[in-house]
Amino acid sequence: MSYGSLVSIPSPWDARSADGGADGVAATLGRIREAVERVVEGKDDVVRTALVVLLAEGHLLVEDVPGVGKTMLAKTLARATGVSVRRVQFTPDLLPSDLTGVSIYDAEARRFDFKPGPVFAHVVVGDEINRASPKTQSALLECMGERTVTVDGTTHTLARPFMVVATQNPAEMEGTYPLPEAQRDRFMARVSMGYPSPASEMAMLANHGARDPLSDLEPVSEPGELRRAIAAAASVHASPAVQQYLLDLVTATRSHPAISLGASPRASLHLLRAARAVAAIEGRGHVLPDDVQGLVVPVLAHRLVLSSEAAAVRRTPEDVLAELLQRVPVPSASRV
Repeated sequence: MSYGSLVSIPSPWDARSADGGADGVAATLGRIREAVERVVEGKDDVVRTALVVLLAEGHLLVEDVPGVGKTMLAKTLARATGVSVRRVQFTPDLLPSDLTGVSIYDAEARRFDFKPGPVFAHVVVGDEINRASPKTQSALLECMGERTVTVDGTTHTLARPFMVVATQNPAEMEGTYPLPEAQRDRFMARVSMGYPSPASEMAMLANHGARDPLSDLEPVSEPGELRRAIAAAASVHASPAVQQYLLDLVTATRSHPAISLGASPRASLHLLRAARAVAAIEGRGHVLPDDVQGLVVPVLAHRLVLSSEAAAVRRTPEDVLAELLQRVPVPSASRV
């Protein structure tokens, strides 16, 4: 059932917020979307998911083969938001301290001074994250989960907003390490770029063939504006019926015979926050079941581990989630 016809919904990128304010969520995210799509052409769904994750204060995993624009998406999103950005190229010899920072002894002052690492930025672009060792990958667990960094017994708080946009090549490619389950679970959503359509690739050749597509991109927001939009999205109402529907979907992944490791409670929280962000972007003050359904695959699929029997017959997490969406009852309109 579609709930879009039950309420008056403005265009997804209408320049009005749910309360009509000029600095509302839709206006802020609309400007960012337009800026990103001038560089990342023909990937509207991917850009939209990235903006949902940004608004929900989550982290984004971008997975695909080399050369399809994974790093470009991350860098463009960071540039358009007008926040501080640090990029890390993950390599096999990268150390955890290269990410978090290190304490260096100052002989003259006779004390240790902390030198912050690249995670002390609003947006951290982790390029080819699965080329680093699991030990280095794990250095991001505290940053992503708690937005703090502990070095030599001292805990440092990271800036808000804080978002990790990590790119990775498929796990079977040479020189890659699969991400641990604990780290995958900290990414709110995973997207795949895919190859562009012939028309989009032709436009890319015409527009970007002779210059850097980022060279003319100017920031269209600033951290304070982005923080206000994030706070507004977090206040969007989700009825008990919608929350129960969301929980039923997540719980169903834990008992399905094709899944050996289902979605965690953190996945439930991420799905709810992302659904609130979608509603805010669309100018609504409440979440619909449609919002949840549209996010099930990007938010849950990368967290699931299939059973050996399901893997043997080449089932995918996306197949199982599609089955669950058909099976789990949707709440009636009167309860939403």
